[in-house]
Amino acid sequence: MNRRQLIAEKVLTRVEITAGRLETPCWLWMGPTSGDGYKGQKKGRGHGYPRMSLDGQTVAVHIVMWTNENGFVPGRKQLDHLCRDRRCVNPDHLELVTHRVNQLRRDEARQIEAAE
Repeated sequence: MNRRQLIAEKVLTRVEITAGRLETPCWLWMGPTSGDGYKGQKKGRGHGYPRMSLDGQTVAVHIVMWTNENGFVPGRKQLDHLCRDRRCVNPDHLELVTHRVNQLRRDEARQIEAAE
């Protein structure tokens, strides 16, 4: 088994496959995350993202899965969760975008959520 397969297998042992907002299922990380904010504050930047240990370092699982399937995330690019779920690590639910596009999509999703 090659390194990519070993990494994918390690991740998938802690994933629950569920229906999501997209046509394909979300792969929800059931392991540790970067937390839920501080002292009751709303989730903010960097909170609630899946984390795992890989080669002795703590890494973001969605970035590991993207990199495993598609290669490195270029500088000045981010991964946007198209399904809007930070715990989803399905590489098909991630898209390389600029920071600006990521923020615009986040704001749009929050407006839709608030209207519901």
